This record gives sequence, C-alpha cells and structure tokens, in this order.
Amino acid sequence: MATTVTGTVRGMGNRANPAFAAGVIVAPVAALLYAIQFGSIQHHTYVHVVTGVLWTGIDLFMALVLGPVLGGLSVSERASVFERFTPKMTFLMPTLAFVTILGGITLAMRLAIFPHAQPWIALFSTVAVIPSLLLIGAQFDAFRDRRWQAVFGVAGVAHVAYLAAVLPEFALTTPSIAVALVIVTVLTVLGFGVLLPGEARIYLETTSTDPDPDVVSRYGMRNAKLSGVQGVFQLAIVVVMVYIRWGGF
Repeated sequence: MATTVTGTVRGMGNRANPAFAAGVIVAPVAALLYAIQFGSIQHHTYVHVVTGVLWTGIDLFMALVLGPVLGGLSVSERASVFERFTPKMTFLMPTLAFVTILGGITLAMRLAIFPHAQPWIALFSTVAVIPSLLLIGAQFDAFRDRRWQAVFGVAGVAHVAYLAAVLPEFALTTPSIAVALVIVTVLTVLGFGVLLPGEARIYLETTSTDPDPDVVSRYGMRNAKLSGVQGVFQLAIVVVMVYIRWGGF
C-alpha cells in the first residue's frame, strides 16, 4: 500500500475515462436513491433487477466468452487487454454489485417479506465487511500499514456497536431470505475482497517502473475465472428470488 488510495483511484479513473467512471457510479446510485425515497415499488424493482442482470451478465460474459478468448492470446497480448479493460471494470462492477445488493435488501423490507431485518442486516454487514478487509490487507501485505489498520479499526468498532444495538431484537427470518443473505455474503466477500483488489494490483503493476506482463496476465485471468464463480452464485440467488416472489418465501 505504498501508493496512496486516492492517487490509485484517480489514476484508474483517468485510464477508464473520467466521464465513464463518474457516470457508471452516479447513474445507478442516483436511480436507487430516487427509487428508495420517491419511486414506486415497480421503479424500485426495476432498478434492482436491471443492475442485477447487468452484474450477472457481465460476470458470465467474462468467464464464458472473454476468458477463453484471452486464454488463447500470448501473455503480452493478454496483459495489453487487461491494461485497458480493467480500469473500466473497477468502477462499473462494484457499483452494480452495491446497487443490486442494497436495492434487493431495501426492496424486501419495503415489501414486508424480510422479517426481523435489522439484526440480520447487521450480521450480514459484519460477516461481509470484516473478511473483505482482511483479504484486502492480506493481498497488499498491509496489516502493518496504519491506513489499513485505521480503516479496519473503524469498521470493527462500528460493526461491534451495530451488533450490540440490534442483536437483542434477533429472531429467525424466513429460510429463503437467510439463504439469499448467505449467497450475497459470498458474492460481497469475493467481489470486494478478491476481485477488486486484483484489479487494483493490475493497475499498480501496469503503472510501475518495470511492468511485468506475467503478473498482469495472471491477475487478469484469475479475475476472469472468478467471475464465473460469481456468475454461478448470482444464478443461484435468482432461483431464490423467484422462489421468494412466487413460492411463498
């Protein structure tokens, strides 16, 4: 973590095209906020479903189409593709994941099909955020970095306080909602704790004084394969969502 986070984000934004980076973040988040605060249930459902379809579709495309194509290229050719491709994905995919997950949780609460939501949301957030931060720290060898320690400390204290405040209200929710939260937890940890750091490693390698195409290619192909794992879990949660909507929860 020798490079500043702000500098890395700014550099990746410049490579992705600042207008693209801002647009793919602002548009979905604004649509979700509007849906939650002012929109109808239909509008809320539309935002959740569209971002989910894009998230799932891009992951499956990465694994089933782009991955095999890149696998047939030379290391230098793969590295060249990932150098241009990764910055855009870094802004697009986490935003789609965040909006899909938050949109789904808030929609379930709005439809009154998520009983005892607050304790379960606290558990989900803790089990998703803390492991993700640990994975980020491990991949960047950042456990002794004060910036990572500060972020981890704040997240840990916040989640302990959140759990302490809502766990006395804990009660069982519906089985299908519990299964959905487990799947979403896996997706969150994999996406934010493994895929996103991998994309940052690709960018940092390509901007180093002596870029190594092997490193860029290795992380890029790893992310492409893990996108397939993401896609499988996303298809699984679609099954759960269909059951929640039409199978009696």
